[in-house]
Amino acid sequence: MATDMASQNNNCRTTDDKDPSTSVSKTPVDFIETAEAAFSEFYDEVKAIEKRDSVLTSKQQIDRLTRPGATYFNLNPYDVLQIDPDTPLSEVKKKYRQMSILVHPDKNPDDPDRSQKSFEAVNKAYKTLENEEGLKRCKEIVEEAKTRTDDMIKQKKKQLKKEGKPQDVPEDDIEKYKHAIYVQTCKLFADLERLRQEREAKDMHERKRKAEEEAAEEEKKKMEKEWQKNFEESRTGRVDSWRTWNKKAKKTSKGNLKPPKLKAEKR
Repeated sequence: MATDMASQNNNCRTTDDKDPSTSVSKTPVDFIETAEAAFSEFYDEVKAIEKRDSVLTSKQQIDRLTRPGATYFNLNPYDVLQIDPDTPLSEVKKKYRQMSILVHPDKNPDDPDRSQKSFEAVNKAYKTLENEEGLKRCKEIVEEAKTRTDDMIKQKKKQLKKEGKPQDVPEDDIEKYKHAIYVQTCKLFADLERLRQEREAKDMHERKRKAEEEAAEEEKKKMEKEWQKNFEESRTGRVDSWRTWNKKAKKTSKGNLKPPKLKAEKR
């Protein structure tokens, strides 16, 4: 579906390029509406599939939870469980039980890998929503998505007013408005996951750096300790060697050394 959407966008650009004489300069609102129209078509297809899959058959749910782009969509627990953000926890639990049974690997022995991935996605979504902190975070994300959507609508209406055009926007329709919130919600979940991975990678790098520094410091201490040990063990040998050399030097100075002869000065 994403490929079809991209193909349609390319076809639109090709059509515009073929006849530049008839092209009309597009305003920012026009570009936004074109992009949203393309995404709306994709969204409608996704929702049509989800409506079809609402019969909750095992294969359909496994296909949905492992479809291309599932890694992105499955970050949203509401999307995984096919529920609205304001669904009561009791209903969330019922939906979780239904779906977990349908996609459980034991119920799908012919498709163990995909059913396992699907089961993990469903389980993760439910655990996020049943946890107080997780639920609070998810609700905050949805509220932020609503705020961003409202701001986007205001900007579009402001631009239309500036251009002297009617201030009607697609999001005036309640379904389109929900769709826009859904899009923003998915983006926010994806952004948070990206930031989490970046923090995790940074923390891992920092832990590795500290471990390397500690290992280097430990090796340095070990070498210094070994050097000190060898120095102490060789002290007696060094002292004996110095005494022997000193005795020889004294003996030589007493018996063998003679003062140099003085030469008479010539005049």
